[in-house]
Amino acid sequence: MELSQEQKIAFNKATILCSQSEKCTSEIQEKLKLWGLNEVDSQAVIDELKRERYIDDERFARAYVKDKFRFNRWGKQKIEFMLRAKKIDQEILALAFDEIEEEGYADELLKLLEDKAKTIKAKDQYDKRNKLMRFAMGRGFESGKIYVALKELGI
Repeated sequence: MELSQEQKIAFNKATILCSQSEKCTSEIQEKLKLWGLNEVDSQAVIDELKRERYIDDERFARAYVKDKFRFNRWGKQKIEFMLRAKKIDQEILALAFDEIEEEGYADELLKLLEDKAKTIKAKDQYDKRNKLMRFAMGRGFESGKIYVALKELGI
């Protein structure tokens, strides 16, 4: 399908965006909407971007999971929530979480709690445990894994 002049301009802008950093379909759809394209024209541009591999939701999700875990130290729940907000399919989510190894995940949680425990001011051990629990849950880690990590730390 041949793109119209307006679609070509939007396509070129989108290719520049996609070349700078990984983007998902929903992010590009929002940009195209901001640029004034209707849904039909937007879909044609997105199809072309996908065909030329500028957009790949699986590639985006894998990179997102890896980066948010490694650099932001987020847990799986928070990462999944953010990816769902970006309208990433459930099947792609499952594949993307293969980027995180279970052993590395537990080690990262343990290290995160260890670092945070040094900076927490608490009345007693119970208060410290609750503060660490809330902190880790806010980062998106699962409560079962947090309990195991806190037990390992002796808190």
